[in-house]
Amino acid sequence: MTRTTEAEGLRAIADDYDAFFLDQFGVVHDGTSAYDGAADAVAALSGLGKKVIFVTNSGRPAAFNEARLARLGVRRETYLACITSGDVAIRLCEDGVFPLPEDRRIRCLTISSLDDYNLSDRLGCVRTESGADADLLVIAGSQADTIPMADYEAMMRPAAARGVACICTNPDRHMLTPSGLVPSAGAIADLYAALGGPVTFVGKPHPEIYEAAHALIPDVEKKRILCVGDSIDHDIAGAVGFGAAAALVRTGILADIERAEVDARLTSAGVRADYLLPALRW
Repeated sequence: MTRTTEAEGLRAIADDYDAFFLDQFGVVHDGTSAYDGAADAVAALSGLGKKVIFVTNSGRPAAFNEARLARLGVRRETYLACITSGDVAIRLCEDGVFPLPEDRRIRCLTISSLDDYNLSDRLGCVRTESGADADLLVIAGSQADTIPMADYEAMMRPAAARGVACICTNPDRHMLTPSGLVPSAGAIADLYAALGGPVTFVGKPHPEIYEAAHALIPDVEKKRILCVGDSIDHDIAGAVGFGAAAALVRTGILADIERAEVDARLTSAGVRADYLLPALRW
């Protein structure tokens, strides 16, 4: 396996690529504040005529994420689009790739961050707070910093027992909080699967979100796309599976991990990052 190249920033490698798929959480910001130099790096890529697309495991729509990026100093004109796993999931439902019950209005149990009912509301579902009468389960986010996983298990168990289909629109297993890493939506979906419930994951590392982003720039070869992220299991594995190059940043969930451990995790996952960056900076 070829050795990962260390680079201080994107300046040294930008000429080798025509497009950049950027992760958001853990790369541009920590959930509250932007990382130093991140917005400037996006602007620098745009200034060189590079196609910049945010590819994010967010159950919320593009407009929500674009507004957050703007608040963090990332100007809308510096990137082409924001592709979210939530929007991709809706498209899969509307296209019939993910079949939904048709005999009556769907009762949907949504597990997410506060007030995030993006998928269920846009599909015209009826909200329910009970797994006992849900026809569909959507796991779009997590409040595991305040809600114990045992509570999520109790909520979901009746749905799993009935074989209710689940869409997870954020496959991330961990998320950053002020108190450290806690289980994210992907971990909750794993729990639902362990209970016997069927789960469809939409988002990185799965191919549909990359294909949606690539559809915006079909003339750019995959090998001329650099995917930048902080997660080996999602960003790097997804990029490798898609056929693009991959850069791993040492912010986000890897901020406190030693280099030797990073290498060990890459080896364990069976993937290679083409580049290792201290942060998203120019």
